[in-house]
Parts: sequence; C-alpha cells; structure tokens
Amino acid sequence: MEILDEAREACRLLRQAGFMLICVTNQPDVARGACATSDLAKFNDLVQHELGLDDVRICAHDDADHCHCRKPKPGLLTKAAEDFGIDLESSYMIGDRWRDVAAGKSAGCTSIFIDRGYTERRPENPDFTTASVVDGARWILSRESTKS
Repeated sequence: MEILDEAREACRLLRQAGFMLICVTNQPDVARGACATSDLAKFNDLVQHELGLDDVRICAHDDADHCHCRKPKPGLLTKAAEDFGIDLESSYMIGDRWRDVAAGKSAGCTSIFIDRGYTERRPENPDFTTASVVDGARWILSRESTKS
C-alpha cells in the first residue's frame, strides 16, 4: 500500500479549514473471498491514521448483492451523514471513479472527479474535474471562501 503525498496534502488542507473527512469505499474483494475482513480493517485503520480521517466507511459487497451501501448508491454517505449530523447538500464527494461521482450526486453532494485516466465509464456531470486531488481540495476551499 502507498498513500500518495497529494492525498496527505489535500486532507491536510481540508482538515486545516475545518472540514470533517470521511472515506467511503467499495471493497468487493471481501465478498469475492480475495481479502479477509480483518486485513481490510487493518488497512483502513492505517489509512484513517495516516490521513487524519474522521472515519472510514466500507461496502464489502459485490454488485450482485444489490445492497444499499455499494456506490453508486448513496447508502455509505447517507449513513455517515446520519451518524455524524452532516448536511449532505453542503458537503463534497471526491473520487476517481464514476461510482463516486454518482453516489455523491445521488446523496446531494457537490461532486469532484479526480481523472486518473482510467479506461472505464466516465462520470456524468461532475461539478469539477481535475487530475489532482490537491487541486480538488483547493477548488473546494476557493468555493467555500466565496460563501463567507
């Protein structure tokens, strides 16, 4: 596992500005038997600690499970909002897959697409697209500064 410096910087900038940081992630390898839940928990604990996240929420299902938490469905976001008292319409979803943008949009968040050049389905109508998560964080901070 490698945590990119740009992820550290983006989280630092957002945390410094007072944002709550929650990771929501699909991890179908658990359902597929390719990863043990205990290993995933260790990985997520490390990510949470290294990035200073408030929480990590996972969906360990595969598409065939048709659960409410697997992105592009918004279940991980709506449950986190319920648990932490978050206003999703004032929140941001940052992700590098179409499922992230779709889940954010479905939950009412402003959605940012980090374009890594993957050869897969593109997201529909992200609010902002960039190749850098730091630029995404700066876009959020710029947008928030105009609200004040």
